[in-house]
Amino acid sequence: MKKSYKLKLEGKEWKDCLKEAFNKKKKDIKMDGFRKGQVPYEVYVKKLGIETLYMDAVDMAVDILYARLLSDKDTITPAATPGIDLKAVTDDYVELEFTLVSSPDIKLGKYKKLGVKKEKIEVSEEEIEHELGHLKEQFAEVKVKDDKEKIKEGDVAVIDFEGFLNGVAFKGGKGENYSLTIGSHTFIPGFEEQLVGLKKGDQKDVNVTFPENYHSEELKGKPVVFKVKINEVKERVFPEFNKEFFEDLNVGGVTSLDDLKNYIKKNKKAEKEHQLEDEYLFKCLDKVVEESKFEIPEEMTEDEVNRLVREFSEKLKYQGLKLEDYLKFANTNLDEFKKSLKDEANKRVGYRLVMDAIVDAEKLEVTDDELEKGLDEAAKNYGMKREDFEKEIGSKELFKYDLLMKKAMKVVTE
Repeated sequence: MKKSYKLKLEGKEWKDCLKEAFNKKKKDIKMDGFRKGQVPYEVYVKKLGIETLYMDAVDMAVDILYARLLSDKDTITPAATPGIDLKAVTDDYVELEFTLVSSPDIKLGKYKKLGVKKEKIEVSEEEIEHELGHLKEQFAEVKVKDDKEKIKEGDVAVIDFEGFLNGVAFKGGKGENYSLTIGSHTFIPGFEEQLVGLKKGDQKDVNVTFPENYHSEELKGKPVVFKVKINEVKERVFPEFNKEFFEDLNVGGVTSLDDLKNYIKKNKKAEKEHQLEDEYLFKCLDKVVEESKFEIPEEMTEDEVNRLVREFSEKLKYQGLKLEDYLKFANTNLDEFKKSLKDEANKRVGYRLVMDAIVDAEKLEVTDDELEKGLDEAAKNYGMKREDFEKEIGSKELFKYDLLMKKAMKVVTE
């Protein structure tokens, strides 16, 4: 259901918003005859006009009127960010129109005993060997090779390089004393392979072609030449699984290769159990969604798409990257990126809708005792004090909702 509501903020309430908008920008206002930040409200309005405060004051009015709207028992429960339309603004009042969308009606299909099979958990010898290889990589030492020894796959070449397009050096194509692991595929395809067989002091023109999907319009699909000098060659020396290695590893109970394999197998199994539980849950939810009938409002999809964008942007920040840089590198823009997330967004919204419907159908609830116990356990798991954990999550109600969803998940998966 979609419904619109017109609300006015007038009289003293609107005047207070205008004054608050002025107070927020007052510290930055410069005006002849007054020190910075000391201009009186009446002088500012007379000189620059009250209209200059409208937009900031409207933002405050939105918060006031939306809270008022939600407190009205006749207002539908919004399931997405409201649409807000400024209908009128004057010195005396502001009128806003809020368009709210509620969750769609849902005809819940079968949600118990769904016949979805759980996969058996197995850890193969190949997987264990793969993890042992990771450990060797992690504890490998890098040693400088003899000047006459040639570069081979897996070695680290310390190089100077400069790229040229049609004989002219291009921006971003130069580096000094860059450590390049041969076989890492860090550079353009074909670059690393051409360094194999060289040794310290050698120089070579490396001919490569930039990929067609490269982010730079100037370079995509273009043949270029990199002038490369080998400054040093290093090799990675991998450890032996001996007594000294296990002492350095310092894992309780692991003193031999068999102990290590068992330790890896146990951890790999736990990891797979967690992963398969998640996969099993989503297969069950897919089945419930498939057997239920509902239509997702576009506003709910848009909200979820924006949430996915924020999540992705936060992940990039942890890697020291910005969303704009990622989009440029992927040769796309924000609108196209959002379109690519639409199916995932609809899937998430669908899951949420059927879970809420299951909560209603099963009359599930979280008691105060369950909430308190859940908060205590979660704080303990995160190694935090209870009060610090509550500050971190921001809202007990959100945590309570998560506990409710876990109950609904249990109904679906049992």
